[in-house]
Amino acid sequence: MSNHPMPRRRRATATPGSRERARRRSVPKKGPRSRDRHWLYQESVQSPDIHFDFFDRTFRKRNDRLPTSLKEDFCGTALLATEWVERRKTNTALGVDLDAETLRWGQRNNIAVLSEDQRGRVTLRRANVLHVTRPRVDLVVALNFSYFIFRTRASMRAYFRAARRSLAPGGLFIGDMFGGWEAQRPMIERTRHRGFTYLWELDHYDPVANFARFQIHFKFHDRGGIRRAFTYEWRLWTIPEIRELLAEAGFRHIDIYWEDIDRRTGYGNSVFRKATKAENSPGWIAFFVASDTPKRA
Repeated sequence: MSNHPMPRRRRATATPGSRERARRRSVPKKGPRSRDRHWLYQESVQSPDIHFDFFDRTFRKRNDRLPTSLKEDFCGTALLATEWVERRKTNTALGVDLDAETLRWGQRNNIAVLSEDQRGRVTLRRANVLHVTRPRVDLVVALNFSYFIFRTRASMRAYFRAARRSLAPGGLFIGDMFGGWEAQRPMIERTRHRGFTYLWELDHYDPVANFARFQIHFKFHDRGGIRRAFTYEWRLWTIPEIRELLAEAGFRHIDIYWEDIDRRTGYGNSVFRKATKAENSPGWIAFFVASDTPKRA
């Protein structure tokens, strides 16, 4: 499945998805208010504007300008691509995914509400991310751990090579990662939203393969809900493994950005700082930023 959850990091516990709750009040909503699983997912998990601020800041430090072209791998409903072309009149977006049903939903519910000019600057392509490397873009992004679907070093390295071939000069490849000991413990965590509760479940973990199966469920506050709305079967890649594979794929500069903790709430605050080491945590989130262009002093 194309959509993926976004865990938060907390000093005491790690609760996937919940940290977006307060922010969603200020994030533009797309699609009708409904019990559709894709709309519920977007409402529970996604906040593209938070990512965009990080993308812009990181790209500008290396290139002295803002990025304009973005490729969203594993784009799902293409909410990120949709809001990227809304962000600036010069922005263009390409969303790539294999799931035809999810792409159709995104076309009907996200892209269709854009202006004519904005619709002309976003393209959705049903294809394997390993095979789409043109047009070259300023940013290739793989978010919400979508690329964890690759379970072997060979397949992950092949994906990273495809991402590198997709980049224009000065381009950045950005992905997020999560971990911590609570990412290996079976659990169900609940986050209340208006009219429904989002449930994130880890129902299986194999330490030999470092393999985990996660489920997303929705419980409606009046009655009913959706069980197993989304299922993810992932290898839980570590930061050293990802760094090594990015280097093997040819990237010359690889930085890790670690999420800060809000001391008042104990939760991740969506402020990411470059890090070479970090405090051990029950749950954490980080970005990798890979490029052939070093960060300017």
